[in-house]
Amino acid sequence: MDSKVALLTEFYRGLPKDRAKVETYEQGFEFLERMLAGGVTLEYGEMSHPGLLHKYKLSKIPEGRMNGLLLSHVRKESNLCLYFGDKVNSLFCFNLDNNHKTDNTEVIPEMELAVSLLREILIGLGCEPLILASGRGYHLWFRLAGEVENDQLYNVMLRSMAKTMLGLHRKGFDHQQIKVNFYPDPRSRDIVSLRLFGTDHAKNRVFSRVLTPEGLLDEEDSWKAFECHLKTKTMSVERFRAAYESIMAAF
Repeated sequence: MDSKVALLTEFYRGLPKDRAKVETYEQGFEFLERMLAGGVTLEYGEMSHPGLLHKYKLSKIPEGRMNGLLLSHVRKESNLCLYFGDKVNSLFCFNLDNNHKTDNTEVIPEMELAVSLLREILIGLGCEPLILASGRGYHLWFRLAGEVENDQLYNVMLRSMAKTMLGLHRKGFDHQQIKVNFYPDPRSRDIVSLRLFGTDHAKNRVFSRVLTPEGLLDEEDSWKAFECHLKTKTMSVERFRAAYESIMAAF
């Protein structure tokens, strides 16, 4: 197995592997025939004009096909997005996007401050995030050693983000410049997916680099940081439960 595929397989092991969304510039009946081989079902396709991005939601993916999708992902031939479990998960993620309608790939001051404040709040809870540049903002990923109920994951994310927005407001920034989504979100099960680490953003063709307090790492060092986070920053369920009790008591 490709070493990068092995890292992704281990990091995202808790997410369902029977369904996925694939973003690609490929199209046509021959491509779809290859994509749907082995009993894979196409739930929907967002197919635009030639040369533009196409999105396909696949389900009933047989065991073993995911390695091929991951390999295409790390080779930057396509982007792979996975869905979260309906009731419990061992991964959760904040998705912060620039809410500007134009020039929305620019990192705005509100985004820089929000990520800094949110990181500080979460580390204070004992939850250190893996922060990835996402094209319009950042993804903050957390990996748990075991499964936790989605409602608890959502409550920690919601309250942490509320504290972050309050911090922005107190410093004179407009929190409405930032759009936030939580994964998993109990209100939208099996509807939204999230792109995995390890490839270029589909639209701006920029690699999803790791953000550290010192700045963005290059692609090679981002892979090293991803591996280090996998090996040393996975949270125990007990530590997450303590974080949950702490932040729930504060509201």
